[in-house]
Amino acid sequence: MFPFDHISRLAPAGRLDGLRACLGALCGITVTALVGYLWLGDKSALPALIAPMGASAVLAFAVPASPLAQPWSILGGNVISALVGVACAMVAPSPLIAAPFTVALAITIMSACRCLHPPGGAVALTAVLGGPAIAKAGLAFAFIPVGLNSAILVMMALLFNNATRHRYPHRATPPPVNQHGTQDPPPQDRAGFTSADLDAVLAHYDELLDVSRDDLDVLFREVETRAHQRLHRALRCADIMSRDVIVTHPDEGVGQARDRLLTRRLAAMPVVDADGRAVGIVEHAQLLAGNGKLVGEVMNKAPYQVVADCPIDELLPALSAGIHHEALILGPDNRLVGMITQTDLLAALWRSHVAEQVASANGSP
Repeated sequence: MFPFDHISRLAPAGRLDGLRACLGALCGITVTALVGYLWLGDKSALPALIAPMGASAVLAFAVPASPLAQPWSILGGNVISALVGVACAMVAPSPLIAAPFTVALAITIMSACRCLHPPGGAVALTAVLGGPAIAKAGLAFAFIPVGLNSAILVMMALLFNNATRHRYPHRATPPPVNQHGTQDPPPQDRAGFTSADLDAVLAHYDELLDVSRDDLDVLFREVETRAHQRLHRALRCADIMSRDVIVTHPDEGVGQARDRLLTRRLAAMPVVDADGRAVGIVEHAQLLAGNGKLVGEVMNKAPYQVVADCPIDELLPALSAGIHHEALILGPDNRLVGMITQTDLLAALWRSHVAEQVASANGSP
């Protein structure tokens, strides 16, 4: 295997993502250089664009989700590093002596300020080794051109990344909350790994990762869900759904529908139109509160719906989060063909678990 083959597997991206990053860097560096030139003019001894901006552009446009590529990391990291570099150049007797100390000190201060940015090390070196013009500018170099370049590049990253559907600044998907307002985690998060497990592993790993802890949490939970689905995809909705479903219609009176619901001891009924297409679902509380109205006026018009061929594990996130209690199973033309309740799903999963235990006890693979 080629020694660097592993690098291509670090951050898989879509086919167009590389082109998107190239176009973003082109726009970002072009505008940053243009603004720097217009600000400084053609007679300034200071550069309109400093070289480390190229590295910042790689992070901002190629890996915008990285903690190292966020706005505060770019702006704070570059400006702080420039200040450190200028300060070290002022007190050190030789650039060769100042160079290693300025990079080390820049890393320390960026880490303390939570704005670690790899190009900041290059910015610090530029302040030390950049020549007489930078030395003459002194601390002002950290703001013009370093701060100006960084601010324009961040603005371009904000515009370009969000225009191309890459949320920037990056924020991890918020974890689900308990719908009942208690301190317990949501039901779907009580099994599998916990936040404490993740924190313990990260503490044991003891390495700085170029991904946030919250992103890791979301990523691992999605991987865990997909793995579970892959291992337990045998049962599908058509296998466990109720087929003889008691229904109501949008133009039926609430009282009549409520009587049918109580007589059948049901918690909810699908609402279908004259052609059998699912248009909603209605629960006892809605019927009770809507006395004198029609079902169509009180029903939930956005029920949870899946097709009959859907694996039952795909129902778990929706039916365990407390938002939906039933899934309507649809056939061709959105016609209702069945319904699955939380009880149906629990029973099916329990039967599957028992079958696995029996097979394991009998030595079956």
